[in-house]
Amino acid sequence: MTTSTDDNCLFCQIVAGDIPSTTLYSDDAVVAFRDVAPVAPTHIVIVPRLHIVDAAAVESEHGPLLVAMVLTAQRLAVSEGIDQSGYRLVFNIGDDAGNSVPHLHLHLIGGREMAWPPG
Repeated sequence: MTTSTDDNCLFCQIVAGDIPSTTLYSDDAVVAFRDVAPVAPTHIVIVPRLHIVDAAAVESEHGPLLVAMVLTAQRLAVSEGIDQSGYRLVFNIGDDAGNSVPHLHLHLIGGREMAWPPG
Protein backbone atom coordinates (compact mmCIF):
# COMPACT_ATOMS: atom_id res chain seq x y z
CA MET A 1 0.00 0.00 0.00
CA THR A 2 1.31 3.44 -0.93
CA THR A 3 -0.01 6.68 0.51
CA SER A 4 1.66 10.03 0.95
CA THR A 5 1.80 9.69 4.76
CA ASP A 6 0.22 7.74 7.60
CA ASP A 7 -0.49 9.75 10.75
CA ASN A 8 -0.10 6.60 12.89
CA CYS A 9 3.30 5.67 11.42
CA LEU A 10 6.36 6.28 13.59
CA PHE A 11 8.61 6.99 10.60
CA CYS A 12 6.06 9.33 9.00
CA GLN A 13 6.03 11.23 12.30
CA ILE A 14 9.84 11.41 12.32
CA VAL A 15 9.84 12.60 8.69
CA ALA A 16 7.28 15.29 9.61
CA GLY A 17 9.44 16.42 12.53
CA ASP A 18 6.78 15.49 15.10
CA ILE A 19 9.14 13.01 16.78
CA PRO A 20 12.76 14.05 17.28
CA SER A 21 15.59 12.10 15.69
CA THR A 22 19.27 12.52 14.98
CA THR A 23 18.80 13.40 11.32
CA LEU A 24 21.92 13.00 9.19
CA TYR A 25 20.43 13.68 5.75
CA SER A 26 17.19 14.96 4.32
CA ASP A 27 15.99 15.86 0.82
CA ASP A 28 12.72 15.80 -1.12
CA ALA A 29 12.74 12.00 -1.38
CA VAL A 30 14.34 10.56 1.78
CA VAL A 31 15.27 11.20 5.39
CA ALA A 32 18.15 9.41 7.14
CA PHE A 33 18.60 9.25 10.90
CA ARG A 34 20.48 7.25 13.52
CA ASP A 35 18.73 4.11 14.76
CA VAL A 36 17.65 4.42 18.41
CA ALA A 37 18.72 0.80 19.07
CA PRO A 38 21.93 0.43 17.05
CA VAL A 39 23.38 -3.01 16.36
CA ALA A 40 26.75 -1.59 15.25
CA PRO A 41 28.76 1.62 15.67
CA THR A 42 27.11 2.94 12.51
CA HIS A 43 23.41 2.14 12.26
CA ILE A 44 21.42 4.57 10.15
CA VAL A 45 17.84 4.21 8.97
CA ILE A 46 16.98 5.64 5.54
CA VAL A 47 13.27 6.15 4.91
CA PRO A 48 11.35 7.56 1.98
CA ARG A 49 9.09 10.52 2.65
CA LEU A 50 6.41 8.57 0.80
CA HIS A 51 4.70 6.01 3.02
CA ILE A 52 5.21 2.53 1.57
CA VAL A 53 4.52 -0.34 3.97
CA ASP A 54 7.66 -2.36 3.20
CA ALA A 55 9.84 -3.67 0.37
CA ALA A 56 7.18 -6.25 -0.52
CA ALA A 57 4.87 -3.36 -1.43
CA VAL A 58 7.39 -1.70 -3.76
CA GLU A 59 6.20 -1.31 -7.34
CA SER A 60 8.05 -0.40 -10.54
CA GLU A 61 7.07 3.26 -10.13
CA HIS A 62 9.14 3.34 -6.92
CA GLY A 63 12.39 2.64 -8.79
CA PRO A 64 13.74 6.21 -8.52
CA LEU A 65 12.91 6.24 -4.81
CA LEU A 66 14.86 3.03 -4.21
CA VAL A 67 17.81 4.48 -6.12
CA ALA A 68 17.62 7.62 -3.92
CA MET A 69 17.70 5.42 -0.80
CA VAL A 70 20.75 3.46 -1.97
CA LEU A 71 22.63 6.59 -3.14
CA THR A 72 21.92 8.16 0.26
CA ALA A 73 23.33 5.05 1.94
CA GLN A 74 26.47 5.27 -0.22
CA ARG A 75 27.02 8.95 0.68
CA LEU A 76 26.47 8.29 4.37
CA ALA A 77 28.87 5.32 4.30
CA VAL A 78 31.53 7.73 3.02
CA SER A 79 30.73 10.39 5.62
CA GLU A 80 30.73 7.75 8.39
CA GLY A 81 34.10 6.41 7.21
CA ILE A 82 32.86 2.88 6.56
CA ASP A 83 32.87 2.91 2.76
CA GLN A 84 36.26 1.21 2.49
CA SER A 85 35.94 -1.30 5.35
CA GLY A 86 32.47 -2.43 4.31
CA TYR A 87 28.88 -2.12 5.40
CA ARG A 88 25.57 -3.89 5.18
CA LEU A 89 22.33 -2.61 3.60
CA VAL A 90 19.19 -4.35 4.87
CA PHE A 91 15.47 -4.25 4.08
CA ASN A 92 13.39 -6.24 6.59
CA ILE A 93 9.96 -7.55 5.59
CA GLY A 94 7.50 -8.95 8.13
CA ASP A 95 7.59 -9.99 11.74
CA ASP A 96 9.97 -12.93 11.32
CA ALA A 97 12.58 -10.57 9.86
CA GLY A 98 12.23 -8.19 12.80
CA ASN A 99 10.42 -5.45 10.91
CA SER A 100 8.88 -3.43 13.73
CA VAL A 101 7.83 -0.30 11.79
CA PRO A 102 5.55 -0.77 8.78
CA HIS A 103 7.22 1.90 6.63
CA LEU A 104 9.79 1.02 3.99
CA HIS A 105 13.25 1.61 5.42
CA LEU A 106 16.83 0.70 4.60
CA HIS A 107 19.31 -0.02 7.39
CA LEU A 108 22.91 1.09 6.82
CA ILE A 109 25.00 -0.93 9.28
CA GLY A 110 28.77 -0.89 9.68
CA GLY A 111 31.75 0.10 11.74
CA ARG A 112 32.55 -3.44 12.85
CA GLU A 113 33.08 -6.83 11.26
CA MET A 114 29.79 -8.51 10.45
CA ALA A 115 29.15 -12.21 10.98
CA TRP A 116 28.11 -14.28 7.98
CA PRO A 117 25.65 -15.72 7.82
CA PRO A 118 23.88 -13.01 9.83
CA GLY A 119 22.36 -14.15 13.06
